[in-house]
Amino acid sequence: MEEGSKLPPQLLELWSEGSTVEGKTWLDLNEYSSALKRMRAAEGRVETERVSSAAFHPCASSLLMATGDTLGKVGLWKSGGGWGDGGALLFEPHSGPVGCMAFCRAQPTQLLSLSYDGSLRCMDVEKAVFHDVYGSNVGLRTFDFMSLDCFTLVVGNRLGDVAIVDRRTPGNTHESLHSLDPNTLRCVSVHPSLKHYFAVAESRVVNIYDCRYLKSTHSLAVSQLHGHSSSITSAYFSPCTGNRVLTTCMDNRIRHNMQTFLTKLSAVWDPKREDCFVVGSVCQSRMALAFHESGELQHSFIDREDLREVLSAIAIHPTRNAFLGCAASGRLHVFSD
Repeated sequence: MEEGSKLPPQLLELWSEGSTVEGKTWLDLNEYSSALKRMRAAEGRVETERVSSAAFHPCASSLLMATGDTLGKVGLWKSGGGWGDGGALLFEPHSGPVGCMAFCRAQPTQLLSLSYDGSLRCMDVEKAVFHDVYGSNVGLRTFDFMSLDCFTLVVGNRLGDVAIVDRRTPGNTHESLHSLDPNTLRCVSVHPSLKHYFAVAESRVVNIYDCRYLKSTHSLAVSQLHGHSSSITSAYFSPCTGNRVLTTCMDNRIRHNMQTFLTKLSAVWDPKREDCFVVGSVCQSRMALAFHESGELQHSFIDREDLREVLSAIAIHPTRNAFLGCAASGRLHVFSD
């Protein structure tokens, strides 16, 4: 779909809708496990290359999803929406793989997407155009919001540098640039309440930094999390308190096979809870697994129509019982109650 094209009116209405479910009752673990078992599979296909990132829009009335692929395309899809090509609206804001994307929690009409081509862009849904947020000659890898209004971001590149970016500043440059570990930086995660802290997956260690004390070179971590014997794919603060950090590593801990030639598997927190997460599976009988922090398996997500697909990109709805898994074929598998 060309930038500047007119989008379906229904999409514009959904896009402007924020989260309408506040103060949901906390389910105990047995109730949560039962809720997972009630979720059923539906499928929609996005005609792209391998999907490398995904995100749920926060609206609760419908399931609106975004995906990014390895060619730099961004797709918008609604279950049963029947939009565009193969049920999706496709845009081409990047020229390289889309490694990270997120809807602005404070401004649900905005979708940010980051690419390995060195660009970070924000979609203006009303005009169907993508504005430059940040550009770099070095390939970008990851970003996260550092403020509740989502204007300030921390952006990581492949050389192990992080940039502090303020979207209100004219142009597409950073406020400051800081060198961390020279090893490849794979993931950044900002603490949910103490926004000056962010965790970084670097080689076999998770480092936690305080942005108030970063230096141009040789920035020191305020804390380090050890315990992995192989490369760490991702590290995320728990969504409610930030008292936990969920890491994914190639050492196959929690009896989970991480060896896949596709997009590296990354476990993600259920944003509605502090103690449960979901990760894709390479087992032919299971597409994704939900675990408690203790390592106890809560549920296996299975689509009996296609048991061979590996869901390497995963997103979980912030308020509804809904889970999105994206396969290498470009197919989206949605599980919801």
